[in-house]
This record gives sequence, C-alpha cells and structure tokens, in this order.
Amino acid sequence: MNIKITRLKYGEYTVLRRFLYLAIFVPEGGSLPDSEILDTPELRVYLDEFGKELSDVAVTLRCDGEIVGAAWSRVMDDYGHLYDGVPSLAISLLPEYRGRGLGKRLLAGLLEELRSSGFDRVTLAVQKANYAACKLYTGLGFETVGEKDEEYLMLKNLT
Repeated sequence: MNIKITRLKYGEYTVLRRFLYLAIFVPEGGSLPDSEILDTPELRVYLDEFGKELSDVAVTLRCDGEIVGAAWSRVMDDYGHLYDGVPSLAISLLPEYRGRGLGKRLLAGLLEELRSSGFDRVTLAVQKANYAACKLYTGLGFETVGEKDEEYLMLKNLT
C-alpha cells in the first residue's frame, strides 16, 4: 500500500463535500443523516468558496493514488470556532481506512501545512462520545479548552 499525504489542488476541492459527509459522527447503532444536511448553513461554512482565502488549507491521504481521506481548515464561524483569525479544522477518512493510524498521519500533514502557511494555532470541535477522535486529537497535542453540551472545544498551538 503506497500512502502519500499531499496538498489538495484547487480543482480537487469538490472532494471535500464527500469527506465532510463522512466526518459526521454517528454513535454506535445510529445511521448517517440524509446528505442534504450538507446544505445547512452550519455545514456549508466548511465548503462554500473553499480555496479563496489564505486560511483555506487542505491535504489528502492517497492510497495507491486514490483519495481515501481529507483534512482541511479555514477561518470560519463553525462548531470549533474559538478565536477570530484562527482556523478550525475538519478531518475524515473512508471507513475502511480508519483505525490504522492513517488519521494521525493525515492530521499531522495538515498541521504542518498550517505551520508553513504562518498559522500558530488551530481549533476543532469533537463530539464527546467520539472516543477514537478524542484520542487522536489529544495524542497530537490538542487540549480541551471549552465544552458545549455534546462537544469538546480543542486547541493546538503550532509553534
């Protein structure tokens, strides 16, 4: 298996819609909502006009040339928004590639791209019940700095 982390190119941004849908946390025994949920204002903020701002940074995980994961960030007023001017991120892998340490590699690639782009912090929101994601983020140095009813708000210093 040939794995590469690469920066997403402008013409490839449409793939983010698929991975945003796969990033929706579904508790054990639940099912994904209808894909029309991506058209709600709360989720459109992750995709609308992506690539037009400096904070729009995206990387993909490619396995034998096929995109099997994406991680991206932008300055936006999303679930993980904590500070003006600080990007929030999203990450997702195809289900069959989860649990192999690939998410860690993918997220590390995004963090490096953010550092290279001059950002010193990044935030995210994660469902409290999403234990695997919480473990991934804390393992990469994210710290919980706030809470909402069902979510942790996390921050990572990039310097």
